[in-house]
Amino acid sequence: MKSTNQLLLANKAWAKEKVETSPNFFTNLAKGQNPRFLWIGCSDSRVPADQITNTEPGEIFVHRNVANMVVHTDLNLLSVLQYAVEVLKVEHVMVVGHYGCGGVLASMQSQHLGLINKWLRNIKEVYRLNREELDGISDEVARGNRLVELNIVEQVFNLAKTSIIQKSWNTTHKPTIHGWVYGMEDGILKELVQMDNTSELDPVFKFDF
Repeated sequence: MKSTNQLLLANKAWAKEKVETSPNFFTNLAKGQNPRFLWIGCSDSRVPADQITNTEPGEIFVHRNVANMVVHTDLNLLSVLQYAVEVLKVEHVMVVGHYGCGGVLASMQSQHLGLINKWLRNIKEVYRLNREELDGISDEVARGNRLVELNIVEQVFNLAKTSIIQKSWNTTHKPTIHGWVYGMEDGILKELVQMDNTSELDPVFKFDF
């Protein structure tokens, strides 16, 4: 396990290498950002957005929380979303979960976990909506993986329900929303669902602009 001093030394080595290979790297970064993508991912340390997509700093705007949730009362997430869509004008928003997600697996249990119970309640609602399918899966690992997928799909729908996304769809026809799942065992991202301004949305969630 690295110490914090080792992290600082590693940072210096990384910065030096960047300047050696591209002298204007940090000068260009300091001028501003123009990412095409917003990544809404899990806080899990094993799923770093830039490394698993082989992208450089400045290419992906990132928000992470436990189990990659889009909760309509989460002002942090909504602020990131609004900035990304209205100011940065990202073209794609990806909700990215991963198999074996601890938050998703915890939501399948009845154990009292303290404050995080409030957060996991949102995933329990996804289970409730898909109870028949999930209860029909006898293998516990497979059931957990399926809930991971269903949770990602539900969070994509939650994005489409926001006035931020709908307003942008109405004016610019962007962004496209993607639901991706990451496999820990093979390092591969897989798309589960995609929505854009032509996608059907339950009328009860539609806003007039």
